[in-house]
Amino acid sequence: MADNATFLIDGEEKTPRGNAKLEWIDRKYFFIHFNGRTFNGEVMEQNLENHTLKLKINHRVFEVKRKYALLELIAELGLDKPKVKKLKELTSPMPGRVLKIMVKVGDEINIGDSLLSLEAMKMENILKSDGEGVVKEIFISEEQVVDKGEVLIEFE
Repeated sequence: MADNATFLIDGEEKTPRGNAKLEWIDRKYFFIHFNGRTFNGEVMEQNLENHTLKLKINHRVFEVKRKYALLELIAELGLDKPKVKKLKELTSPMPGRVLKIMVKVGDEINIGDSLLSLEAMKMENILKSDGEGVVKEIFISEEQVVDKGEVLIEFE
């Protein structure tokens, strides 16, 4: 099956034409030779999960994504969404003293939300969520001393 190279460049669909030559200097820098001109290129970011590259070509930045029929089908089926961890409970990663609880029962929690502050070895540690859920029950109170592995918060 022939696959015509089609790309999304800054969200606009483009199909390459002509005879451009790509010359790699190393894994990050390259030259594009086209119609007697040479363009300097740099790979600024690459996101393999989303199949995108952020390229700088002659001081202009472009986001490039290759279009594939399979990727379009996966998106239509809704299977391109990243899987998010469902929270069950938060346990103490170390012994310490609870300084502040930043959530209450019924709160909806997302990835990266601050849950509580735990002092251990005279250092304050902010415990953040690594998933999503709703706070079902809080088993501790501020100023309480907790052991490593103790369940602090339960989620629905």
